[in-house]
Amino acid sequence: MHYLLMYDLVPDYLERRGQYRDAHLKLAWAAAERGELLLAGALAEPTDGAVLLFNGASPAAAEAFAKADPYVLAGLVSRWRVREWTTVVGEHASKPVRG
Repeated sequence: MHYLLMYDLVPDYLERRGQYRDAHLKLAWAAAERGELLLAGALAEPTDGAVLLFNGASPAAAEAFAKADPYVLAGLVSRWRVREWTTVVGEHASKPVRG
């Protein structure tokens, strides 16, 4: 199953993220190497949010990531939430549906 971890970022996120970025990326790459995190990145123009795509049997990995993320802990994320995403089309869809 797929889960989206969605971040709302503070207005000065780009100015403040520098000192936390290496630790954030280390956490993200570790999750990717475990097969939990498939894709992640900030939304652009404006950079007011980020989306991280997780794969797993439950939302636990996405929730644990957010709770440990240096960006969240440092207050760069004003709000986060995890939503199940029912993927139906594509090579990695969790519930493929063909017409």
